[in-house]
Amino acid sequence: MRGLKDRTVIVTGGANGIGAAIARRLADEGCAVGILDMDAAAGEKVAGEIKAGAALASEASGQRGNSLEVRAHSASEDARERADDTRPEAGSSARGARVSFHAVDITDYDAVARAVETFELAFAPVACLVNNAGWDRAVTFLDSTPDFWRKVVDINLFGPLNVNHVVLRGMAERGFGRVVNIASDAGRVGSSGEAVYSACKGGIIAFTKTIARELVGKGIILNTLCPGPTDTAILRSFLEGPDGTRIAEGLKRAIPMRRLGVPDDYPGLVAFLLSDDAAYITGQTISVSGGLTMHG
Repeated sequence: MRGLKDRTVIVTGGANGIGAAIARRLADEGCAVGILDMDAAAGEKVAGEIKAGAALASEASGQRGNSLEVRAHSASEDARERADDTRPEAGSSARGARVSFHAVDITDYDAVARAVETFELAFAPVACLVNNAGWDRAVTFLDSTPDFWRKVVDINLFGPLNVNHVVLRGMAERGFGRVVNIASDAGRVGSSGEAVYSACKGGIIAFTKTIARELVGKGIILNTLCPGPTDTAILRSFLEGPDGTRIAEGLKRAIPMRRLGVPDDYPGLVAFLLSDDAAYITGQTISVSGGLTMHG
């Protein structure tokens, strides 16, 4: 994507599922990626896999470059120079991924601020942010409790507010920023068994539109991506029990593309929205749901 190379990006909830897929894609695009998550083992694993993949790509690229140089040298000096031009530029993903993992609870404002500061000291000020972290458990509203509401709201609403507040201050001072807040189609059309979660995601949609208006003059662009039903740990927890298979098949039938989403369905759009190709798009809410949610 145009303009993504060498940008610094923080991805919350990047240790698993959609967040991990987004972190991998942005690293492939040449970004320096900071993964924020509570799951330290999984987060370190994703960061390690990104580094290992980049090392393999660098080795393969070096071998191709050496082959080109040998062939070109036998032809002429001009041909050799043209072959040199095919080698990866310094700082590209082929020369080694720049990625770090930070164990942090996004409901803790001070912990978020420390993690962002650590990332920026290691790389550079944050240019892009992907708020992906979230959590839920299926339960009807009348069967839920205030303690459960508070947990859902803390993670899915206050968590993204904390991260946005910390990161957007620096972006506003520097006059540039790109943000993608991951909400959910539950926040657009509701979802049975997810009343409080839906309320939080609806809040993130409205919040993103409001901040997009407030900060557009500071060079900051914000958009919302709303996944539909996706094969992740949250959905699998909903499908536990004897009726799980029936519910999953019902969801597939309701989706025009006749399948659940998978984590790799989302990183392409995130990369686009963070890139210069989306420089005239802000305050938008985009559903990626196989056609389940269609808005005009």
